[in-house]
Amino acid sequence: MPIHLPTQNRRQFLITLGAGLVASQTGVYASETQQEIVYLLNDTHIGEKHPANSPVPSHLRQVVSELVGLKRKPACVLINGDLALKDGQPGDYRHFAKLIRPLREAKIDTHLTLGNHDQRDVFYEVMKEEQPESPPVKSRHISVVQTRYANFFLLDSLHKTMVTQGTLGKEQRTWLAKALDAHSEKPAIIVTHHNPRLGGNPVHFPGGLTDSVELWKLLVARPQVKAYIHGHIHHRGNAQHQGIHIFNTPATSYVANPDKSTTGWTIARLSPKGITLTTRTNDEEHAWNHQSKTLHWR
Repeated sequence: MPIHLPTQNRRQFLITLGAGLVASQTGVYASETQQEIVYLLNDTHIGEKHPANSPVPSHLRQVVSELVGLKRKPACVLINGDLALKDGQPGDYRHFAKLIRPLREAKIDTHLTLGNHDQRDVFYEVMKEEQPESPPVKSRHISVVQTRYANFFLLDSLHKTMVTQGTLGKEQRTWLAKALDAHSEKPAIIVTHHNPRLGGNPVHFPGGLTDSVELWKLLVARPQVKAYIHGHIHHRGNAQHQGIHIFNTPATSYVANPDKSTTGWTIARLSPKGITLTTRTNDEEHAWNHQSKTLHWR
């Protein structure tokens, strides 16, 4: 399952529900945390040989510094895939682990997913504490993260390293259906690296999740599912398909066209009825910086 960096001011639980269904819970809500706030990052693309002050690691370091400096920490941080630069080399993960180490030291719960530039076996080899003893789905890095106002279902869409398209597969979709049914008491938000090949924007079609149609059938059938969050595209946007919001959050590392996009991260403020997404950009003068959009649940 994705990384769970332990805090000492909140308890962590592992709950086994049925045959191999494992969920993680952020635990007892504490007054020193902002339980309605979740930080969203993706596409960090950290490389072993990146100079310390080059843009890509500096971008990640900037948001880590902001998080560590907060007087009240967020409920958690989600880093949604493509952690490594290109093809998941051991040195990439060592560099990445070093950059996010301050989050551990600050007792900020941090969870990771994998993307098409990651290598699952190498990731586990370097970051040994991330590999579960009994994964709910073999060779998939998945879990449920519970917060006060929503449950986040972190999926693994890595089909094959350096292959642009992603796939969940039947076994993972079956697990997801059971996990959603077991956690129906709160709004459910799906988090996976690849974009779905559907929705109201053409950018959601190419290079995305090959089993999007099958996934959407099981999501639409469960009214607690409110949103789907992805990265992969290195851009920002939102769409809606059959009542479910689709959030494309900015890449932390780099963009293809600086005239149309920029790097940054997203601050999600949750409520029982919806979510407010605030974009933060590494360039403090960028027009997107501090822009907010509020969306209501179906």
